[in-house]
This record gives sequence, C-alpha cells and structure tokens, in this order.
Amino acid sequence: MHPNPLFRSDDLAADAALVGQIGFGMIFAATPDGPRVAHTPLLMAEDGAVQFHLAKGNALARHLDGATALVVVNGPDAYVSPRWYDDRNTVPTWNYVALELEGPVRQLDDAGLEAFLHAAIAKHESGLGGDPWRAEESSAEKWAGLFRGIVGFELTIAARRPTYKLSQNKPAAERARVADGLEAAGHAALADLVRNAAA
Repeated sequence: MHPNPLFRSDDLAADAALVGQIGFGMIFAATPDGPRVAHTPLLMAEDGAVQFHLAKGNALARHLDGATALVVVNGPDAYVSPRWYDDRNTVPTWNYVALELEGPVRQLDDAGLEAFLHAAIAKHESGLGGDPWRAEESSAEKWAGLFRGIVGFELTIAARRPTYKLSQNKPAAERARVADGLEAAGHAALADLVRNAAA
C-alpha cells in the first residue's frame, strides 16, 4: 500500500468491482521452500471471500490449505509526465490502482470447485457477447481431466490494503491535464479514474 493516505480507500464496493473487472491476480505465500507466487483467475464470492484455482503441480498449491496468503490485483497503471504540471521543476511519477487482500486460505471441496468453475465461466463468457460456451459442452471425460489437474481455494479477507494513486495530491486543473495526457497516451481507463477520483 502506498504510504500517502490520500491514495487509500475504504470503499469495499470499489474493491469488489476491481476484482470483478480485472478477474486475475497473484497469490503470494511463504512456503518451506521459500516465498512463492502464483498467477490465477479470481472470483469474489457472494460472502466477500476470494476464490481461485491452481494447477495441482503448482509449487504453491500444496502449501496453501490453512496458510495465510496475500492476493494482489493490479488495475490500470501508467507513467505520469511532469509536462502535465504547472511547474516542470519536479519529477515523474506513476499512477496506478492496486489491491492487496490478506487472509487465511482453505481448500475447496469438489462441489465448491465445481461451483467456482461454473460461476467463473458464466461471468467471463457473458462479457464476450454472442453465444456463450457452457461447461456442459465438455465431455464428462474432459471435465474429469480438468478436476484431476487443478485444486480450488478460497481466501477469507482479514486485511485489505488498496491503493488508488490517481493524482489526488495535485490541484484540480493539473489532475485534468494528467487525465487528458493519460488518455492521449492510450490509457483511457486510468484517465477516467483520475477524472473521477476524489481530491
């Protein structure tokens, strides 16, 4: 988390929206073999827990059940040029959105993993438009093979550390120029967040 309190947020709905929008993150945990990270699709459950799955052969998978882990979700980010400020006698920075969620992890049983997979597939297929693919289109043999190769987990959030670094420490006119500059550089999503950030 960034140390400047201007960049923090208590908006749980914004955190859930970020997890839902990005849908992918990193899981970090300490293991007897040293620190490990895994990259995985994420889904926020109705109760606010974060669900994910890993390949059974992943170096982290055998150590997660009962461990404390950290989920990191990275949102939009981009370089911020001093040319967008009133005073160019400064330094560049980086605007970004990042969310850290920490808590205990439990392994999902087969029914929980099945529910997670169906929910994740439905969510992501619905965002593509057209005729969605359904899990039922996989043969029983293919689906069973998937289950043999993965393991599902759920992290209960005990601590959250969001950073929404969106030029809130700058005057409104400079924030507007930062947003315009970001948009011109191809970072429209981040530009919108800068425009809508509370100062």
